[in-house]
Amino acid sequence: MTARVLVVDDIPANVKLLEARLSAEYFDVVTAFNGADAIEICARERIDVVLLDVMMPGMDGFEVCRRIKAEPETQHVPVIMVTALDQPSDKVQGLESGADDFLTKPVDDIALITRVKNLARLKMLNDEMLMRASTSRQLGLADSAALKKALNSRTGRILLVDDHPRSATRLVEVLSKIHDTFVERDPQNALIKLAEHNFDLLIVSLSLANADGLRLCSQVRSLDRTRHLPIIILVEPGDEARLLRGMDMGVNDYLMRPIDRHEMLARIKTQIKRKRFNDYLRNRLEESVEFAITDALTGLHNRRYMESHLRTLMEEAIRTGRPLSILVTDIDHFKSVNDTHGHDGGDLVLKEFAARLRRNTRGIDLACRLGGEEFLIIMPETDLARAYQIGERTRAMVASDPFQLRPDLKIRVTASVGLATVESPDDTPETLFKRADKALYAAKKRGRNRVAVAASTATHCCYLRKLDGLTGSVPVRRAHSACAANWPNCNE
Repeated sequence: MTARVLVVDDIPANVKLLEARLSAEYFDVVTAFNGADAIEICARERIDVVLLDVMMPGMDGFEVCRRIKAEPETQHVPVIMVTALDQPSDKVQGLESGADDFLTKPVDDIALITRVKNLARLKMLNDEMLMRASTSRQLGLADSAALKKALNSRTGRILLVDDHPRSATRLVEVLSKIHDTFVERDPQNALIKLAEHNFDLLIVSLSLANADGLRLCSQVRSLDRTRHLPIIILVEPGDEARLLRGMDMGVNDYLMRPIDRHEMLARIKTQIKRKRFNDYLRNRLEESVEFAITDALTGLHNRRYMESHLRTLMEEAIRTGRPLSILVTDIDHFKSVNDTHGHDGGDLVLKEFAARLRRNTRGIDLACRLGGEEFLIIMPETDLARAYQIGERTRAMVASDPFQLRPDLKIRVTASVGLATVESPDDTPETLFKRADKALYAAKKRGRNRVAVAASTATHCCYLRKLDGLTGSVPVRRAHSACAANWPNCNE
C-alpha cells in the first residue's frame, strides 16, 4: 500500500534502518532528525503515519506528539512511539500525549509493518470520513447520527475466544472497563455467536487447548457476515510461524504474551475505529448506489439503470438466440388526474401503479419508471406470445380495481401497453425501445386501455401465421393469435 511515513529519530543509523525496512514494503518515507523539523513537516506535507522516537535531545517524543495532536490540521495523523523504554509509566505518558501505538527497540519487522499498515489504513479512512463530513456541511446538511457515531464512538462489542480461565479473566477485567466484552471457550460456539450478534472485534488466542485458533480465523474470514470483522490474535513468544500464517490469512493485528494492557487497549481502539469507519463508508456506498439507480417516488429502478441493464440483456439474447421482449406502459389521461386531484393525488396513483407492476412481474423481469407516468418492464426469456399475455395481464390489473386516494375517494385508472421483441442481431436498446414506444402510441390512438404490438413485429406476425399453416404448432399458433389481435391484416 502507498502511504507517507515520517520517521523521526536523532540517530541517523536508526533512521536509515527504519527507512530501508519501510521502503522495502513500498511506503513513501520522509525523515526528520529532531522534533521541530518533524512538526514542520507534518504541517507542510501530507503525512499518513509518524514513527516517533521518544528519547531525543531538546524536544522529546512525548512533547512532539502532544504538539502534533494539538493542531487541528495534524491531530488525526497517527503517531507510533518508538522507544527503548519498556516501563508501563512510559506507555501511559505516551497515551496521554496522544500516541496511537507503541514499538519497543529493537523493532521487530513484523510488528513494524503490521502497526504502520494498520494505522495508515485508519488514516486514509479517517481522511475520507472527514471529507464527507465537510461536503455535507458545505451542502447545508447536518452530520448524520451514523457519521457522528463512527467519528466519536470509543466503546465497542468484543468477543474473546480463550479457553484458559485465568488468562481470559485478566483480559476481561481490563477490557470490560471500556468495552462490552464476551468470552467464549469453544470456537464453534464463537462462530454461532458471531453469526447471531454484531461485534466490533474478535480476539482469538492461538493457545487453545483443544482447537486451532487459526482455523477459527480462517472460518471468520470466509463468511459473508464476518468477512470484514477485525481480528486480533494472542501469540506466544517464539510462535512467529503461526503469527505469519495468521497475518497472511487476513488477521488485522496481534498481541504477544505477556500482554501489556496499554498496548492492548491502543490496538483495540485502532481496530474498532477502523471497523466503524469501514461500516459507515460501506453503508454510504450502498445507499449512494441505490439512490443512483432507484426512482425516489416509486422505489422502482430508474431509466439510467434500465438502459444499462437492457443493453446487457440484449447482448446476451442476441449472442444466445434466446427471446427478449419489453413492455412500455403509460397511465391513460394522467394529466386529468393531476388537474383534478392535485400532484399529491397524482403521486399516490404513481406509487400504487408501481406497486401493482411489482406484484405482477416475475422474478426474472425488471420493472422501471422511465419518467412521468411512463413505465417499462424488461422480460428476458420471453417471446411475443408470452409478452402479450404479460401485457394483457398488466393492463387488466390496472383497470380491475380502483385506486384509493383517500379513505372516502377511489378513482378508476387505466393504462395502455406497447410491446416489442428482439427480432434480429442488428437490434439495439434504442431501436427496441423506439418500436415499443410506437406500439404504445398506437394503443393510445386506438382508444387506450389496450395492448399493441410494435409495427415491425407485424411482419413477424404474418410470418408466424404462415408458419402456423405449415406446422400446426400449438406454440406458434398461440404466438400468432397474440399478435393477430393487433394486426388483423395478417389474417387476410
